[in-house]
Amino acid sequence: MKATLAIAEDALARLDERLAKSPIRDGWIARTHYTDACASLWLEGELVHLEDLVLHDAGMDIRAPTHELTRAHAVLRTRRRIADAKPDWAPSPAGLDSLRGRTGQGEWEEGRGLRKEGERSFVGGYDSGDADLDTSLGGIESDPHLAAAFAAVDAANAKAERTLTGGSRTQSERDPVVYDPDWDEDARLDDWRAVVEQTRILPPTLAAALATEAWDAIAPLQHTPWLGRLLAASVLRARAKTRWHLPCLHDGLKAIPRERRRPRDAAARLAVQLEAITAAAAAGLKDHDRWLNQRTLLARKLAGRRATSKLPALLDYMLTRPIASAGMIAKELKITPRAAQDQVGELDLREVTGRGRYRAWGIL
Repeated sequence: MKATLAIAEDALARLDERLAKSPIRDGWIARTHYTDACASLWLEGELVHLEDLVLHDAGMDIRAPTHELTRAHAVLRTRRRIADAKPDWAPSPAGLDSLRGRTGQGEWEEGRGLRKEGERSFVGGYDSGDADLDTSLGGIESDPHLAAAFAAVDAANAKAERTLTGGSRTQSERDPVVYDPDWDEDARLDDWRAVVEQTRILPPTLAAALATEAWDAIAPLQHTPWLGRLLAASVLRARAKTRWHLPCLHDGLKAIPRERRRPRDAAARLAVQLEAITAAAAAGLKDHDRWLNQRTLLARKLAGRRATSKLPALLDYMLTRPIASAGMIAKELKITPRAAQDQVGELDLREVTGRGRYRAWGIL
């Protein structure tokens, strides 16, 4: 176990250090979001093609999206939210409430209560109870334009209040056909947070492995089992083990043979989670070096180009997407699809789909 833990710690440290000063760090992060989202569905026995996810994310589907593709896109959006937020946001109570769709109701009610306690609020820097202000606002009723404007503001506030109230449905109000009424998500999340809190004295990698195992055992949320590994990855960021990236734990577990993923022994399960972290870091390092090498080779084609050439922007964009169609390139570079195909030809990108209905290119 100690050797497995040390190997996982070293692999994560090497990858994060490589990304710290890498010229393609942003592109690497953007591309791995897609691969980890597809791997999360693959672990559940569902196949989502990487090119379909990229096109769906760009709003350029070539067919009606399937349920599995929609779920993979939800994983993709969640990964982006966690990666863009502060390192300790996702495992926090506020972060968990936001990720499961219960955003900010407590803070809104608290602020509303504070406003009710002090009836004399301040508007525009003046006390609303000031007689001078009352006098100055006395002409509102006589001015139809100002009255209409304030009525619109009141209507907007009322609509926002109704939205906030309706958007925070309690668990008991959920459809019993979809949700188990006896499944207490709040209590289960409290149990999971308690386990994570107990791991603060442990090494970050071991804490992430324990957080993943605790999520699988407790199962706090009924329909988002994939969220556990994203939260475990955020634990690594929160404890400064990975400062520059969000580890792809789904992709790492995918590399572990299926028959070895769920052993009966608890120590063996932790070892498997550590091996998955090692596999994710090793694959990420390998992909980074390959994409950096491809960027170096393609950058030679930019020599002698005009300052207004679109090729440098095209190269940077291709590093952020596993594939890109002519429509996606045209939308990003603000050119026509025909011009996008000409740019692709000049950069000599590889066509990756092999499909007749559309063509797409990528840096493999």
